[in-house]
Amino acid sequence: MAVHLVLGGARSGKSRFAEQLALAQADPLHYIATAEAADAEMTERIRHHRSQRSERFTTHECPHDLAGEMTRLDQVGRTILVDCLTLWLGNWIEAEPNRWQAQRQALLDRLTDSRADLILVSNEVGQGIVPMGVLSRRFVDEAGWLHQDIAQRVDRVTFVVAGLPQRLK
Repeated sequence: MAVHLVLGGARSGKSRFAEQLALAQADPLHYIATAEAADAEMTERIRHHRSQRSERFTTHECPHDLAGEMTRLDQVGRTILVDCLTLWLGNWIEAEPNRWQAQRQALLDRLTDSRADLILVSNEVGQGIVPMGVLSRRFVDEAGWLHQDIAQRVDRVTFVVAGLPQRLK
């Protein structure tokens, strides 16, 4: 089992890079999409991502129970791509912030127990200024801590900028 974290900013090419990594595998491919269509713009983004996704992927919509879905799909000889961890984090902080830490820990535990190969996509949001709002600061802090904890546990970390992958680990 190998775990690869792919980070990058919005529209950096991180999802495309992660999909190319997965498509290079002969394994059955599973795509866990964490976005929720809360407005028209996000609905269009989701539609666009679906239309661009290879038919080799079996897609699973999972905005909340990520560790549970990963457990259900976990098998040797599979590749699971999760896109995106920061959307998943946002779903929890917005809907049930008191349950976030338990969900976070369940994901971290899943990484060390997985039999499938995992590719995790997430937005790097900590390179700008400290946000002014309490919720925004919590989101940036939680994303940064999550990324640090994942990076310590995984085999590879790649940062994508302008479509160019930069290997960090």
